[in-house]
Order: sequence, then structure tokens, then C-alpha cells
Amino acid sequence: MMNLNEKKWLVVYTRPRWEKKVDGLLRQQGIESYCPVRQVQNQWADRKKDVSLPLFNSYVFVRVNLRDEAAVLYCMGVMGYVYYMQRPAVVRDNVIDEIKKNLALYKDVEVVNLQGVSVGDRVQIKQGAFVNQFGQVVQIQGKNVLMIFDNIHCALVTRIPFQHISIQNLNQDNKNATK
Repeated sequence: MMNLNEKKWLVVYTRPRWEKKVDGLLRQQGIESYCPVRQVQNQWADRKKDVSLPLFNSYVFVRVNLRDEAAVLYCMGVMGYVYYMQRPAVVRDNVIDEIKKNLALYKDVEVVNLQGVSVGDRVQIKQGAFVNQFGQVVQIQGKNVLMIFDNIHCALVTRIPFQHISIQNLNQDNKNATK
């Protein structure tokens, strides 16, 4: 039988772009929560500004006991718990400590989702020196993609940050090739 007062870290799913707001609302209710953030410099046409963005989009960690679990769900902006094997997913204390430690040590931490990109995929560059160029992924190295360009009539291999590419739909590429 589990102790009713034993606190454990759970993960809640929030409305999009409500992570910091939910974190503040939970803290106002006396519930321990943690929304890891990273500092990013945004560039506008007339100025630069440092902003803090959540490390995990739409997720906030809460440290609650069985009595407080229901109270979290009534917080504005909380959509529900993240489940694993039909129970709220429990995150070990050392994992939360590692996240805090890494955010303190490394200022350029970010979460990059590489799902959906694999060697051999055709991609398009979204920004940078080779914007709108097409190519093929040769290798994935951390959060960079090693690729070969198609249209420049030579074998140029370059490393492109993952967030600067988009995967191309093969049907659309076939239509463009026949034009």
C-alpha cells in the first residue's frame, strides 16, 4: 500500500504555450511544480530581446502526493497527466535533478525531436545560406544533419542544424520533377 503523503514527480500536459503560466498557478496553490526554461535571444527588425522558453513544450513537472493529484487537474491550463502503462508517469527525483543541473551548467540546452528524419530522406533548407535548396540526408550527427545538395551541379556536403530543414513529401517532389 502506498503512503498517501509520499510525494513523487509527475508530468502534466498543458495547453500550448501555457507552461510558465501553469507553473505559476500551481505554485500559487502551494503545489510544487517545475517548468524547466532555457534562455534564447530573439531578433526582431528593430531590437534583440532575451526570453525564457520552456525546455519541453506543453509539459510541466509536479511533485505531489496522492491527495494533491486531483487538485492539479483543476488548475487552469492543465489538460491532464501524462500516462505510462495506464497510470500517471512517475519521473525519478534524480532525473529532475539532472535536468536542473544541466540547465545550470549549459546555457544552450534545447530539446530536438529527430523523429521522422532518417538517412536517405529528401529535405529542404528553411533558413540560412542555402535557403530553399533541396538535398538528401547522408548522416545525422547529434542535432545536425549531414546532407548532399541536388541542384548546384557538384557534390557539396554540409552540416545543417536540424531545425533549419523540412522533410519533403515524395509525391510533391515527383510532381515538381515532371514540370
